[in-house]
Amino acid sequence: MQMRRRWLIPLGALAALAFPATAAAHAGRAVFTLANGTSGNRVLAFARAGDGTLSPAGSVSTGGNGTGVTATTQGSIALSPDGRRLYAVNGGSGTIAVFAVHGTHLRRLAVVPSGGAGPASLTAGHGRVYVVNAGGLDVTGFRVTRHGLRRIQHGSVALAPGDAGPAQISLNPAGTALAVTNTASDTIDTITLRRDGAIRRLRSFASAGTTPFGFGFTRNGVLVVSDAHQAPTSAASSYRIARSGALRLLSGPVPANQLAACWVAIAGRIAFTANAGSGTISAFRVDGHGRLHLRGVAASPGSTSTPLDESVTPDGRYLDVLTSGLHSITSYRIGGGGALTPVGSVGGLPASDESVASS
Repeated sequence: MQMRRRWLIPLGALAALAFPATAAAHAGRAVFTLANGTSGNRVLAFARAGDGTLSPAGSVSTGGNGTGVTATTQGSIALSPDGRRLYAVNGGSGTIAVFAVHGTHLRRLAVVPSGGAGPASLTAGHGRVYVVNAGGLDVTGFRVTRHGLRRIQHGSVALAPGDAGPAQISLNPAGTALAVTNTASDTIDTITLRRDGAIRRLRSFASAGTTPFGFGFTRNGVLVVSDAHQAPTSAASSYRIARSGALRLLSGPVPANQLAACWVAIAGRIAFTANAGSGTISAFRVDGHGRLHLRGVAASPGSTSTPLDESVTPDGRYLDVLTSGLHSITSYRIGGGGALTPVGSVGGLPASDESVASS
C-alpha cells in the first residue's frame, strides 16, 4: 500500500530546537535514529554542523508501531548508499517505512508489509532492500521502486533450522551475498543471491565466538562480527564469504578485554565495537589478510553511558554512537589509527530508542 506524507513533522521539544534549513542542508549531513515507540513509531533527525556537533531537526511518523525494546538488534534503520532513501522497521506492526531524504528532511513514500512477523533489521544496496523478520525467522527481499518497494520474486527464505535470535542482516559490498547473525543459536547464516536479487541458497555456520551480534563489512568484503558474550570478555572475529556461500574464518575470537561488545561499525581498516557492559568503544585494525588486531579502547563515554548501535559517516570522518544510558547520540571525530575525539552529544532521546544511521 502506497502512502504519501508531507515533509518532516516536528515533535515536541525537537520542534523548538529545529535546525535552520540553510544549515541543515549544508553538505547534506544528517543523523537519524528510531524512537521505536509501541504506540506510534517515529524517526528522529539531527543536523550536523561544520564542527561535527549535532542539533535536533524534528521527527516524522513511520506509519506503524515499534517494539519498545532496545539493545536486541543492529540496523533497524538503514540509508541507501546514495543517501536518498531511508528505511525503518516497524517491529510491532510487521511493516517497513520508506522515506525520501533531503538533508535532514524526510518524506514518507510508503509503508509496506515486511513479509513476516517482527521485522528486526534491514539492509539497503544495489537497488534492493532485505529484511530479517525475527518473529517469523525468515528473510524477505525487495526491489526499490520510484514510490517504495516491491517484493522480489523468489526473494524470501526461511532461516536455517535451529537458528534463533536474529540480530542483524547486511548485504556485502559486491551485492552478491547477505549475512545474518543469530545471537541465541551462535550461528551465522550466509545467503547467496542471483543477479536479479532472488535467493540462490542459504547456509548456516557455527560462529567462531559466542553470541554473534552486530557486524560490518570492509570495502573488500571482510566480515567483522562482534562476539558479545565470549568468555572471559567480549571479542570480535573476521570472516570471508566465498562465492559458494561458505564462511571462512580469518581470525578470532580476538578479545576486546571489554564487556558486551555488541555493535560494530567500520571506518576503512578500523572496526569499532560498542561495549555496552563497559561503557567503552574498542578499535580493531583489519590487516591486508582480513585479520583483526586489537588497538585498544578508543573512547570511554562512561560506565552509565551504555553505548549501543553506531554508524560511520560516508566520508569516514565521524562515528555516531547511540549512548542509550544517557538517552543521547554522542559523536566522535575519527583520527589516524582509529583514535576518537568527542565532539559533543545531543540528548532527549526516548528510552526505547534504537539504531543510528549517518549521512
